[in-house]
Amino acid sequence: MKIHVNRRLHFVWGFCFALVTAVFFAVPAFTALSFDNQACFATLRQRLICDADDGIDPATVEEIYKNPSLCFDFDGISRYFMHQEGRLNYDQFLSPESIQMAREYIFMHYSDLLKAEIDYGVDRTVIAAIMLVETRFGSYLGENAVVNILATMAALDDPNVRKMFWERLQKDKRVSHDTFEKKALQKSGWAYRELKAFIKYVRQEGLDPFAITGSYAGAMGIAQFMPSNVLTLATDGNKDGHVNLFHHADAIYSIANYLRHHGWKPGISEENARKVIARYNQSSYYVDTVLKVSAKLKT
Repeated sequence: MKIHVNRRLHFVWGFCFALVTAVFFAVPAFTALSFDNQACFATLRQRLICDADDGIDPATVEEIYKNPSLCFDFDGISRYFMHQEGRLNYDQFLSPESIQMAREYIFMHYSDLLKAEIDYGVDRTVIAAIMLVETRFGSYLGENAVVNILATMAALDDPNVRKMFWERLQKDKRVSHDTFEKKALQKSGWAYRELKAFIKYVRQEGLDPFAITGSYAGAMGIAQFMPSNVLTLATDGNKDGHVNLFHHADAIYSIANYLRHHGWKPGISEENARKVIARYNQSSYYVDTVLKVSAKLKT
């Protein structure tokens, strides 16, 4: 076993050295208005391969980077930089139609919601409220390939890629260069960690990474979990041996487990409930809406 591990490490480090050499001498095919996938993702691919000792399978990385569906998703990521939470219409979730939809959902999935409430101590109306706001119970799951979103954001760690991205983004005057640079550097590191979690998840579950779509931030499934939360807090609610947040039972149980993990308890005060829900989404508009929907569902 020791010989096998050493050989593997020698192979990985040798491969990393070859990649570093290739990237160093390569001339990226960057232009102001077009994106060459090989050039944009060269540095990112190198980092992922060299992270094999962190649980990343080099073969899975290679499969992803050879897939023609891999693309630099400028349009998806640009929405991330333009996003303004306060402009979202949260009142739509408080309409009579939305509340009725939530009541019908609770009726249809009552058994799973009740069991999750018993097992995790989380009110079924709060679970339903989150699912309503996140995806309208699976009606709006996002159209972006999660792997493309996370890879694109993670690639912004490369100053050449970041410069190219800015040259196209600056046409929209809603964000300054300083703001862009600060957010890009911060979020590229976060996206890299999420991308690694995503690669681990699809390999663990035997899934096609390009078949999983989600939001422009990389959240996926009815519960809109980020990949790192899928790995650590998502739950196999329907007991089929797989964690799939596109299945309602798994989404319901996962939300309940997530909230309990962050401090939800039966009889929780409103102040503490707000803090826990804010771990799902820190927007005060979001927290207010979830609590208001939950209150309406109790009447």
